[in-house]
Amino acid sequence: MAAPPLKVAVIGAGVGGLATARALKSVANHQIVVYEKSDRLGGTWVYDPRVESDPLGLDPNREIVHGSLYPSLCTNLPRQLMGFWDYPFRTRKNVVDSYYRTFPKHEEVLQFLIEFAEEFELTELIRFGSEVTRVERVDSRCDEWVVESRSNGLSSEEVFDAVIVCNGHHTQPRLAHLQGIEKWPGKQLHSHNYRGPELFQDKIVVVIGDGPSGIDISIEISTVAKQVYVSSRDPNITISKLDFKDNIWQHSKINCVHENGEVEFIDGASVFADIILHCTGFEYHMPFLKTDGIVTVDDNRVGPLYKHVFPPKLAPRLSFVGLTYRSLVVMTIDLQAKWVANVLSGKQTLPSEEEMLAETEQHYRQMEAKGIPKHHTHRIGHEHFFEYLDWLATEAGYAKVDEETKLITKNYFNFAVENGFWRAKEWAIE
Repeated sequence: MAAPPLKVAVIGAGVGGLATARALKSVANHQIVVYEKSDRLGGTWVYDPRVESDPLGLDPNREIVHGSLYPSLCTNLPRQLMGFWDYPFRTRKNVVDSYYRTFPKHEEVLQFLIEFAEEFELTELIRFGSEVTRVERVDSRCDEWVVESRSNGLSSEEVFDAVIVCNGHHTQPRLAHLQGIEKWPGKQLHSHNYRGPELFQDKIVVVIGDGPSGIDISIEISTVAKQVYVSSRDPNITISKLDFKDNIWQHSKINCVHENGEVEFIDGASVFADIILHCTGFEYHMPFLKTDGIVTVDDNRVGPLYKHVFPPKLAPRLSFVGLTYRSLVVMTIDLQAKWVANVLSGKQTLPSEEEMLAETEQHYRQMEAKGIPKHHTHRIGHEHFFEYLDWLATEAGYAKVDEETKLITKNYFNFAVENGFWRAKEWAIE
């Protein structure tokens, strides 16, 4: 049974916010307001050349720069896997280089999002320059929410029937905790404030993290740095030099750092470094959300959330789209948005609060039993891509993931696992 149209606030006009606005618009005549702090849509895909005054992002009084892009960044998934569920990432006529034809540059991703917003007439729903400062229930009700925002120095409040949080998670740096770092004399920065290799000219650099940003940036700075040492948490990593880069070395976790500039690895090696670059990911950060402790962020777990989307006690009128990572990100976000839209429109029902909470707590117990740390709660991982995507698709009323998408995904990740993610971006889909 269809529910009456709702007044819905969507926080953020990046991939999550745009997908959510389109999904809501397509299923019912909802009144939709998309709050966007900046003057452009695109979220994390909008390049900002500025960096923050605190290169580690620790100063709470710093001016926060939302974006973490650097000029050379391209996607770490091939374009065949970058589209929305039913809106593919098309190849543009002016893209001639085979590498960028497979892995689009960030400018092309932004253009894709702009065209998506134009085609579905989403831009008119966005309030640009509006920063959300508070989201809170009205009189402890679950079906009325006040959204306080600030625009041009003025604050205003508006009441909504539902709120969907899509503010992304690539702004607040997450740092490695290193023994002795207080007295280590070198320079540190987080990848959030990386904009190019110039700072690393003739330097000895330790990069913490061998995820997508760690790999990308290590390769780029190796063109100017004296030596690059990449520290990984992977227990199987041994000291080794990359076969295609003479000045990049892989190492285990850092054991400690010393006042004389030495960085000591668990594997027994040590180097005297000029710079430590933290490619260690980001914190989920939503200081505007006031739920009296019902939803918390604890060691990068936003929860409790049923299937990473609905807090059982506040569902369905509060939800989150886009928290998951290490997945087919855009497609996952789109299916989450479609599921939320169907639930709010009465086309799909959720289990009871008790059932959702029990399943969520069981998932947390399973993680603990497998030794998966809490801060990886929202990490899907390529081995579980299709299980989660197929579940979302079914809940959203769609068929499961098509075989071509599965084949492309499996080929790409099989190549990456067999040859190392350092080689993965040299792979091209025929």
